[in-house]
Amino acid sequence: MTDLLKLQNEILADGKIDASEVAQIKRAIYEDGKIDTNEADFLFELNNKCSKNPNDSSWVDFFVEAISSYLLEDQESPGTIDKKEADWLLEKIESDGKLDSTEKALLKELSSRAKSMPENLKAFIKQNA
Repeated sequence: MTDLLKLQNEILADGKIDASEVAQIKRAIYEDGKIDTNEADFLFELNNKCSKNPNDSSWVDFFVEAISSYLLEDQESPGTIDKKEADWLLEKIESDGKLDSTEKALLKELSSRAKSMPENLKAFIKQNA
C-alpha cells in the first residue's frame, strides 16, 4: 500500500490539492479496490487541512464519491448510514470547527443516496443545508 503519510506530507507542502495529487490519492486509496476507515480518515484530514485554499475541482468530486462509497457500500449496512457511521461522519465534519463547501457537497450527496440515516444526522443536514 502506498504510504499515506508520505503522500499527505507531499500534498500539504503547498497546502492545496491539485489535479495530479487527486490522481495520486485515487490510486493510493483504491489500490485494494475499497476504502477502509484509515483511508477515509486520511481523506477527511487532507480536506480539513486544505479547505482554506483553492483545491482543484476534481478534489470535491473525488472526496464526495470516496466518502459516500465508504459509508454506503459497506458490508454491515449497504445503502444506509447506521448510527456508528453517522457518529463517525459528524465527528469528522466537526473536528475542525467548520463545515466547508466540500463537506456540504458530501452531505447533499448522502442525503440523496442513503436509503436511511439516524435522526441526528438528518437534523444536522437539515440545519446546515
